[in-house]
Amino acid sequence: MRGAVRVMSQAETLFETAFGSYRLTRLPARRRELLRAWDAADEYLLDTVAEEVKPGTQSRILVLNDSFGALAVALHEFAVWSLSDSVLAHEATRQNYSANGFSTERLKLLTSLDVPAESPSLVLIRAPKTLALLEYQLTRLRPLFSAQTTVIVAGMVKNMQPGLWKLLEKVLGPTRTSLARKKARLIRVSFDPDLVVPENPYPTRYILENTGFRITNHANVFSRAKLDIGTRFFLQHLPPCPPAGNIIDLGCGNGVLALMMLQDCPGSRVHCVDESYMAVASARETLQDAFGQTVSASFHAAWNLSGFDAGSAALVLCNPPFHQQHIVGDQIATAMFRDARRVLAEGGELWVVGNRHLGYHKTLKRLFGNAELVASSPKFIILRAVRRKVLDHH
Repeated sequence: MRGAVRVMSQAETLFETAFGSYRLTRLPARRRELLRAWDAADEYLLDTVAEEVKPGTQSRILVLNDSFGALAVALHEFAVWSLSDSVLAHEATRQNYSANGFSTERLKLLTSLDVPAESPSLVLIRAPKTLALLEYQLTRLRPLFSAQTTVIVAGMVKNMQPGLWKLLEKVLGPTRTSLARKKARLIRVSFDPDLVVPENPYPTRYILENTGFRITNHANVFSRAKLDIGTRFFLQHLPPCPPAGNIIDLGCGNGVLALMMLQDCPGSRVHCVDESYMAVASARETLQDAFGQTVSASFHAAWNLSGFDAGSAALVLCNPPFHQQHIVGDQIATAMFRDARRVLAEGGELWVVGNRHLGYHKTLKRLFGNAELVASSPKFIILRAVRRKVLDHH
C-alpha cells in the first residue's frame, strides 16, 4: 500500500512511491522516532509527477523546501536541484541518498540565497511555513521560468495559508487547485511571462530600539519586522563578559544578541551559528554594518556546533526554537543544549531564554546537573547552566 510505514529501525521508515521504495530518516535523529520524514503531500506530488515525467528523460527538476530529502531521493534518477534554507534539510538529503545507496552526482544542493545555473523544466515546491521565504524564492527564480515550465506546489491542507494562492498569482501566474487527497492538496501554476512583478522586498531592515544599530532580516528570519519579545527580555539580562574565550550565539537569527555582546565585550570574539542560511547572512550583514568588515566575529551556517572543538567556548547564548517546520517539540532545543555542553570549557556557561511553559530547566539539569534562574517575566525565563567536569560521562 502506497504511503504505508514499515519500521526499519528506531528512526528509519520505508517511503513507498510510484518511483520505488526508499528508506528515509528525519533529522535530528531521535530514539523511538514516531514521525515520518515525509507526508501525504509528498506522496501526492510524486504520484502526479510519475504520470507526467519518466526516468531516463533529460528533465531538470528544481525542488524547493524538501525538509528531509523525500522528494529528491524519490527523483534520484533525474538531475535534481534541491533548494532549501536549512542546513539540516541538506544534511538529511545527503544521508538519505547514502542510506539508499544512491550517488549524489546528479544532485545539486542550493541554499535559499542561490540561483540555479540553468532553467528547470519542472519545479516542485513544498509550501513553507513562512510565505515571505516563498515570495523571496519565487521572485529570485522567476527569470529562469518560461511558459513551458511546469510548476506544482504541494502542502497539507491545514498548513496552506490563505495568502499562498494570492502570492503565487502575484509572482508567477494563474493557479489551479487539485482535489484534496489524504488531507493534502496540489496547486498547479501557469507561468505568465508578461506579468509585472514587484521588486523583491527582502531583506528588510530596522533600527534596533534604543540604539543606532541597523538590523538586517532576510525573508526566513524569525520576527523580521521588529525585535521579538523573547530577545528583548534577553537583552535586558545579558551575561557579564567572560574573562577569556569564545562567545557563541547559537541559533543567532539576525545577530542581535551577538551584536550587543560585541558592544559590551569589545575584546571578545563572537561566533554566530544558525542552521538557516538566511539567518547567518542576516547576522553577518548586521554585525558588519555595525563594526565594519573586520568585525571580530565569524559566521557559520551549520547544524548546531558540529564544527567547534570540545571545550573551546567560554559562553554560549541560546534562544532556541520550539518547533521544526509545523511540528512543535523540544528536540531542536535539546540538541542545541547538548552540543553547547560539549563545546563549553570547564566553568563555561550556557544562557538560555525560553517560554516559561517549555520546561527547559529540567533538560538543563539533566544535561548539566544544574540550572539557575537568572530572570523571569510572566511569559519568559532566562536560565544559566555551568559546564562542570563531573559531567564528562554524559
